Amino acid sequence: MKGLLICDCDEVLLHMVRHFGVWLREHHDIDFTANGGDFATSMTRISGGPAPTREEMWGLLEGFFPAEMSRQTLVPHAREALAALSQVADVVILTNLADHNREPRIAQLLGHDMAYRVETNQGGKGDPVARLVAEHGNPVTVFVDDLAVHHASVAKHAPQVHRLHMISEPSLAPNVPPAPDAHVRIDDWQAAQAWIADRFAAGLPAASSPERTSA
Repeated sequence: MKGLLICDCDEVLLHMVRHFGVWLREHHDIDFTANGGDFATSMTRISGGPAPTREEMWGLLEGFFPAEMSRQTLVPHAREALAALSQVADVVILTNLADHNREPRIAQLLGHDMAYRVETNQGGKGDPVARLVAEHGNPVTVFVDDLAVHHASVAKHAPQVHRLHMISEPSLAPNVPPAPDAHVRIDDWQAAQAWIADRFAAGLPAASSPERTSA
């Protein structure tokens, strides 16, 4: 049985915050500092006016997706790593976007020669990961995401899944500690590919209490 790789997209396969920041400055007169914190608190108006509210922040994100998705660039080695891993595992891209962004995300990834199944989600990723694992016959599964909250969700709902915490944006990664519920933190796809391949080769589920490592 092939393994299953469930992978996030933004800041894992495609750079997002750097392009979102440029767009905010160009079109909305807003400075965006990606510091690993809340998006709303990372925004300041260049004019010195009141900072955007949380509601405005969500509206700005909706303005970026899908209209400005073409700005996003590929994370180094991501395409090659997924192509190699797809020889031993089914690949599903699980992305937290509104459902109307699913087709644009599929087209976006196809433009980078990544023809994989895409599922959109809102909220924690534990439940959808558990459903995907069951759908694929409970194979050895690896989950890759940049947000600690999703690793906690997967640890709760699908503890047998190997969890890799990755933040591929160099300006953001140093400001974000390793996710407590991930098994490993790796921010480079060449190293991540080797770690993931080893999990599939071993053919064993993750322990319920992970031994946290870094690479």
